[in-house]
Formats: sequence, C-alpha cells, structure tokens
Amino acid sequence: MSTIVAAADAAHLLRLVPLLLGYSPTQSLVMIPLHEGRSLGAMRVDLPPDGADLDAVASTVIGLVCRVDHVEGFVAVVYTAESAASELPGGELIAALRRSAGASGLDAVDMLTVAADGWGSHLDPTLPRGGHPLALIERHAPAVDQSSGADLPLVDASELAGAAAALRSFEAALTVLCGIPSTIGAEARIDPAALQAACALDDLPTLYEEMLEWDAATLDPMRVAVVGWCLSRPSLRDVAIVQWSGDHARGDDALVAQRCWEDGEEYPVDLAEILWGEGPRPDPERLLRALELVRQVAARLPADERAGVCATAGWLAWALGRSTHAGRYAAAALEIDPRLGLAEILMSFVQSSHLPDWAFRR
Repeated sequence: MSTIVAAADAAHLLRLVPLLLGYSPTQSLVMIPLHEGRSLGAMRVDLPPDGADLDAVASTVIGLVCRVDHVEGFVAVVYTAESAASELPGGELIAALRRSAGASGLDAVDMLTVAADGWGSHLDPTLPRGGHPLALIERHAPAVDQSSGADLPLVDASELAGAAAALRSFEAALTVLCGIPSTIGAEARIDPAALQAACALDDLPTLYEEMLEWDAATLDPMRVAVVGWCLSRPSLRDVAIVQWSGDHARGDDALVAQRCWEDGEEYPVDLAEILWGEGPRPDPERLLRALELVRQVAARLPADERAGVCATAGWLAWALGRSTHAGRYAAAALEIDPRLGLAEILMSFVQSSHLPDWAFRR
C-alpha cells in the first residue's frame, strides 16, 4: 500500500490500476484507498460467489480499507467477465459497499465496473448503455492476472532424481553425525558433500543468510536437499521465516528462542508476532529472494517431501501481499500433509481476507 498516484479522471485511474497491482485483475474487486485525492495503493479480493451475503463481504472489505494509514475515502472497481450490454454489472456489490462505507464514515469517491465489453461508473447518471469502450483504459496493461506466476517452475526428471538422491544422502549423513533417524531410507555410502552440508547446520542463521545469495535457478541437488530438509521441520522453518523477514541477528534470536521454548520458556512476543504478520515491515527484496529460492526447491523435491517448503512459500507470498499465490501454496501443502499447521493457518488467513498488518502502513 505504499504507492501514491494522482489520477486525472476515472479512465486514467483504471489504466493505472494494473500497474499499481502488477497484474491485470480478473473476477475481482479492487479497492483503492485515497488520501487528499491521491491513491494510497490498491488491494484486491475475489468477487464473492453467487448467493454470498454481500453486506458481510462489504463490511469485511471496508474494514480492510479502514486499516490503511490516513485513508479518507476510496474508489471501488469491480472486474468481471459479465457483459455491460444491458446494465453495468456488479451493482448489488457496489450498493453493499456504499452502505458499509456510509456506516464507517468513508467517502465513496467513485464506484466503477470493468466488464467484458465496456466500463463505467455506477455514480454516473449519464453513462451510455453498454458503458464506455474498453480501449480507453487498456493501455500498457500487464498480460498476466492475479494467479499468474503461482505455478512451480518446470524442471526435468534428472533434477528431480538428483534432489531425491541428495536428500537420502543428506539424511544418512545426519544419522552418522547426529544420530537423527532418516525418514526416507538409508544410504550405503555417505557422500562427502552431504557430510559437509550437514556440518553447516551448526550455524543455522549463517546458513539461512547464505541461502539468500544462492542462485535459485541453478541450485545443485545438495542445496535443494538442505533447504528442503530444514523447511520440513517446523522449528527450523519458523527460524527461517523470522530471519528472512528481518536479518541475521533476528535469526540468531529466533534460534535461541526456539531452544528456550523447547525447554519450557515463553516464546518472545516480538518474534511470534512476525509469524502473524505484525511488527516491523520486512524488506520485500529479502522476501522475494527467499520466495524464489523456496519455489525452486519445491519444484525439485520429491512430491511427498514438498509440504513444508510449499507452506513456507505460502507464508512468504502472503507476507508480500500475494494472497492468491499464498492460497495456492497452502493448498498444495495440505494435499501432502492435511495436518500441517502453518498451511492450515495460511488457508484461514486467505479465506478470511486477513492480511499482514504491515500491508496497511506506508
């Protein structure tokens, strides 16, 4: 919500919406909070299904808008595949939003719909039948929608086989060095690279920091195995999330806190709140690097070993404001492990339109 844009008119604003979001929304309601006539960014939610309680939906959406710093009003835009030939679609949802906005003291500056064959404002009494031509608002719109980019990268069979073998070797090395039982079968020979990789776990925060510098697109199998093994363990996964949301020192704190919690001490509130989307705003560049690393690892791991990695990808996507992607990754994790706690939490966040607190602060 940090981008501030001044638009000359509704057509200009609609041309800017895909640029604010980074994609062209489909079947969506986009809310544009305003302060002193300028946009404070944009937020998107799925259009409610047929039969939904539109007043409840509107109340939730307006509640999200009210959380934005300094918001005074908003523009609402319905994006739908319906036709505007007979009337502008989305009127019932728009009416519910106006009722909720009035109760909340927000100014509904404009209420627009972009349909399959025209667009217009629900507040414009002179809107022609069929709306305005889409050509007026389609300049430079990205060719992708909110779901684009959520699929895992495609990798060939040799990369999958290499990662599976590396994971077996890495677990065998941990069994030899630490006595940690393997979950996927023993190796007759311990790869020296696996022993070296296992030793790197002695300083986990340093390892997590180094991971952000790895070339995610060209990961060797042992690095895939290390990331996958760490993120499949909840305690180590939480340390990674806290560190990648902060810095190396925060990772050190999280590791100490995790060990103390396992000994019966309270987990520090300032670390726990990060996992719930509260506290200081993370550096988005760190989150993006972590997300691409985790996506590449998930694509290379054996399918039944991806749950923890997919859940981590979901949290990183959610922290970046990509709830649609987060829901996809959480669903993938739950298909593998229906009781995975982080994935269950993320799915509840997505279904209730819960966003990180830092998404509402400039």
